[in-house]
Amino acid sequence: MRNDSKRDSFKGIIVETEAYSQEEESCHGYKNRTKANETLFSEPGTIYVYKTYGLHFCLNIVTDRVDFASGVLIRAVFMKDEPERIASGPGLVTKRFLIDEKFNNLKIFDNKFLGIFDISKKLSKEELVQTTRIGIKKAINLKWRWYLKQSRSISKREKGDKIPPLKYVSNNLLIRD
Repeated sequence: MRNDSKRDSFKGIIVETEAYSQEEESCHGYKNRTKANETLFSEPGTIYVYKTYGLHFCLNIVTDRVDFASGVLIRAVFMKDEPERIASGPGLVTKRFLIDEKFNNLKIFDNKFLGIFDISKKLSKEELVQTTRIGIKKAINLKWRWYLKQSRSISKREKGDKIPPLKYVSNNLLIRD
């Protein structure tokens, strides 16, 4: 993920995400379409930004199809040469990448401020942890959160999953002992 602004240029590796679909109760588009959630019903690749608890912005990328609310919340990003937890939560991601409501409804593949790029590294099932989402009260048993097991930058580890040892970054991916 990259944010190119006139002031700074940030980049990092997305290490934690959560998925949402209008078919389940925790999705903003579950019951109906409103002015506030309209972007979530847009074409795949549209940026959906909303404010949570009136404090923090959250960054989502719309998925699936037009007129069907679904998206992926970017929960954590690893940033080389930055403190390992500087973007380890949805509010910290948007704070560090300077993302606010002005990003809402932009296309992730066609804007000059924010992009997501493929690093051409395929991950095995063993490198990912699939677990339940965080901070929701409905549809709590769906295992729709994924994180990179070797990352120290995720927001919350699955119970019993130990924090990996410090190592270094090589070829844009974390390397673990």
